[in-house]
Amino acid sequence: MEELADRSASDLARLVRWREISPVEVVQACLARVERHNPTINAIVTLNPRALDEAEELERRLVRGEDIGLLAGLPVGIKDVTPVAGLRTTYGSTLYRDHVPTEDALVVQRLRAAGAVILGKTNCPEFAAGGATFNEVFGRTRNPWDPTRTAGGSTGGGAAGLVTGMIALAEGTDLGGSLRIPASFCGVVGLRPSVGLVPTYPAEWLWDSLQVEGPMARTAEDIALMLQAVSGPSPMSPLAQPRDGRDFVAAVARGISTGLRVAYCPDVAKIGIAPEIEKVCGSAARGLHDAGVNVEEIDRDLSFARQAFLSLRGLWFVAQLFPRLDKVDRFGSNVAGNIRSGLATTTHDLGVAEAARTRIWHLFRDLFRTFDHLLTPCMAVPPFPVEQNYPDTVAGKKMETYVDWIAPTFVLSLTGLPVASVPCGLDPEGLPVGLQIVGKPQGEEAVLALASLVHSRHPLGRPTLRA
Repeated sequence: MEELADRSASDLARLVRWREISPVEVVQACLARVERHNPTINAIVTLNPRALDEAEELERRLVRGEDIGLLAGLPVGIKDVTPVAGLRTTYGSTLYRDHVPTEDALVVQRLRAAGAVILGKTNCPEFAAGGATFNEVFGRTRNPWDPTRTAGGSTGGGAAGLVTGMIALAEGTDLGGSLRIPASFCGVVGLRPSVGLVPTYPAEWLWDSLQVEGPMARTAEDIALMLQAVSGPSPMSPLAQPRDGRDFVAAVARGISTGLRVAYCPDVAKIGIAPEIEKVCGSAARGLHDAGVNVEEIDRDLSFARQAFLSLRGLWFVAQLFPRLDKVDRFGSNVAGNIRSGLATTTHDLGVAEAARTRIWHLFRDLFRTFDHLLTPCMAVPPFPVEQNYPDTVAGKKMETYVDWIAPTFVLSLTGLPVASVPCGLDPEGLPVGLQIVGKPQGEEAVLALASLVHSRHPLGRPTLRA
């Protein structure tokens, strides 16, 4: 039964609803993978002790003939910055090592209502600050394709847990790429949804338009399934998008539209890109021509948005951690540094940043008059050694800031548009490479349909891990 852990979430949910397998069997299969692989990978940091009990209750409901929901017993990993009632949630910080929330986050409530089983919490850097997953509470998460490499971050535990079959779906957040970076490094699909499509509650900064919550999964169809369950407005959040009549699962099943036009840009952030990464992404993008997609290579320079993101990131840390500013000296260097940077940011800096965000929006408005999507490499570098917090260079050049290496994702965060990372091949060392797909406003359906096509053309298989 352990092979169930490798099945797609969509397949598992169908089999459970048809009563061909039990939700208990699915959870047991994932727990067996946790026991086998987690000591090496360190993806799951706190298990839900009631996971099997919850699966058994779903089984009883099935026996009674009840509809148990769209997610039908699927084991989900919840990022360790998202509260789960009664389950330790540390935010990756020693200050919250033993913190146990009393209320589920809204996204967790919706997952439970759709029949998911919360398997446990997944590892992340302190307060999700950084593109590599490590913290002083739980240590580092390793890449299942090569445990000497990083899984990326900040939703690194979720990505690594998916690849190894510890979970069927992963919940995460994305400020500057936290759902896309680890998806690219680990060979899964990550979606940064449009701002407000998945409302965030609780939050210290309810008006946050930079970070979003979203899904990560092994396939685009699985992403669509989870998004169907967790999206839609809520009175708990002032930022929301309507979802009436939208069916993400059906959109993936229908596939891409006839006459689709896509632009491919090798380096949107102008930081350079490792040649082996661009070769894989460029080949995948140009190869879509064989599937009837009109592909044109273009040059777009979004480097002006790099400083804008850093200014807004500083504001984000000050606003999100505002009740804890008196503890700045007790945070790790990443979080403390970002808070101090935010406190030093001027209103003029923020004005310049908002002007840049306006400019980037209009640039994409203009782009979408000609094209349906922009495709661009997700990462500029391959997964680097797990002991490093970030790479020293990008394409042989020293970085201007320690986060420059994730500029290809964070400049796109400023758009507020839906952006997915989908596996498009392996580099010469056998490590996954992700391609970003940017969609039109509220265009998740089209993004996921194209992601499904790309993934189907470039299946990666599974990494080989020793027990």
